Amino acid sequence: MSNPPQSEPSTRTFRHRSDFPFLAAMWGLGGSYVLLVLLLIIADAVRTSPRHLGEALLKPEIQAAVLLTLKTCTLSAILSLWVALPLAYLLSRQHFPGRFLIDILVDIPLVLPPLVLGLSLLMLFHLSLDGWKLESWLRASFEFPVTYHVPSIVLAQFVVTASFAIRTLRVTFDRIDPRAEDVARTLGCSRGQAFFRVCLPQAVPGMLTAFTIAWARALGEFGPILVFSGTTPFRTEVLSTAIYLELGIGHLESAIAISLLMIALAVLVLVILRCLGDWTAP
Repeated sequence: MSNPPQSEPSTRTFRHRSDFPFLAAMWGLGGSYVLLVLLLIIADAVRTSPRHLGEALLKPEIQAAVLLTLKTCTLSAILSLWVALPLAYLLSRQHFPGRFLIDILVDIPLVLPPLVLGLSLLMLFHLSLDGWKLESWLRASFEFPVTYHVPSIVLAQFVVTASFAIRTLRVTFDRIDPRAEDVARTLGCSRGQAFFRVCLPQAVPGMLTAFTIAWARALGEFGPILVFSGTTPFRTEVLSTAIYLELGIGHLESAIAISLLMIALAVLVLVILRCLGDWTAP
């Protein structure tokens, strides 16, 4: 008995359509934002000149603001890394009661309006509890004023930058295989020894990235510093508040020149981050 003839599979011919409309739409939408950022930089560059930049940098108060900015950004980034390293490790490796709440609290400085954050810091140091105030106690006991002094700048920057550092380092620890630490513990290492000998060396690139991001974020901090530290020249004036002061007295060219300086620092930070990314890439 012969088998019935099988019909050959039908072939469907697809017409190759051009990808140009799709790519044009994607580039048109995405490129519009890139163009906007480029135009912002060009607008600043066109409005000022090297002479204005030189005049702004020769001002004693601007020189003091540059130096203070570099100092406070570096110190706040170091403090952020110091706090972020243990907390990010615990959030990544440990499961404990209240972990979800801590995770939310860490993110609060990222979503709070900057002025609210500065006002909250101000209220913390001047909150009266039966006549006791933290600011007064620090002044009387340690001669260490905070509000409207340099420590307030570092603290205002630190509250925000620490959140960025914690998030960055947590991603780093999540990517590190915990089995290597478990093996080290089976070979006789304590949890601390396994952390310092096995996990921490692998986290060095992430630590550098977290430090760089924290430094860059501290550079652009304005709202909390304005409320908690003030804008006193030669004492609490940093680059971000220097722009505000220069605009307030009508020195538009100086404000733009300082803005270009901050843009240059931001570009430098981004280049460092890209280099770190290439270094850590497998």
